[in-house]
Amino acid sequence: MVRQRKIPMRKDLLTNEMFPKKQMVRIVKNKEGEVSIDPTGKMPGRGAYVGLDPEAVKKAKTKGTIEKAFSTSVDSNFYDELFEYVDHQKARMELFGDIGKKH
Repeated sequence: MVRQRKIPMRKDLLTNEMFPKKQMVRIVKNKEGEVSIDPTGKMPGRGAYVGLDPEAVKKAKTKGTIEKAFSTSVDSNFYDELFEYVDHQKARMELFGDIGKKH
């Protein structure tokens, strides 16, 4: 009998929905309080996950969702960068299927 491997799930910071970790983008706040995108998923600091939904990123920018989650100020350019990254990853996922985070 072949055992099904457990798929790690994470909660989307922006929508509170659960998704497979591979289909999400990790963002991290480091010791200096800077928030950045973590493409490797291994950067040190407080992490959170964002789903591949560009519209949710737009809403989060107006609501200040990431600022509230990390209790810090976030440059509005970060939201634009996150939007671009999420949009790109979503397009990759649609083109190539579930390929994980291999760049």
